[in-house]
Amino acid sequence: MTTWTIRRATESDATSVANCAVEAFSHYIPRLGLTPIPMTRDYGAAIANAQVWVATQHGETIAALVLDTTDEGFLIDVIAVLPQHQGTGVGRALLELAEQEALRQGHDSIYLFTNEKMTENRALYERIGYVEYKRLAFAERTRVFLRKPLK
Repeated sequence: MTTWTIRRATESDATSVANCAVEAFSHYIPRLGLTPIPMTRDYGAAIANAQVWVATQHGETIAALVLDTTDEGFLIDVIAVLPQHQGTGVGRALLELAEQEALRQGHDSIYLFTNEKMTENRALYERIGYVEYKRLAFAERTRVFLRKPLK
């Protein structure tokens, strides 16, 4: 049974989206030795300039999704799920929404990137059809880019 509601984020959601990202990514700080980029994003600007979605439960933001269109195609820029809601299916529901939006907006694939040290994220994405196509090292990080073809 779905116990959350997914909707487009509004300007008033910026703080809750930022808090969700901080909670979802903070456990990576010791592994990475630095702050994950999603923890430092300006989500007010993302809501104004990209496609931001939130999953809410009892009025609380429990997960967030930032989508954008770039020169490379349709991007899942950030997906963040509060730790206590991971494994409930809300992240998967947001990923499915991202794929539906990519198709609706005329794209035949979707891509994302993650830090190479976020191995569990990479494994999840590969299990659901994403394939690594490049790596980019910068500022003490290595991003792994993955793409999924869509029907």
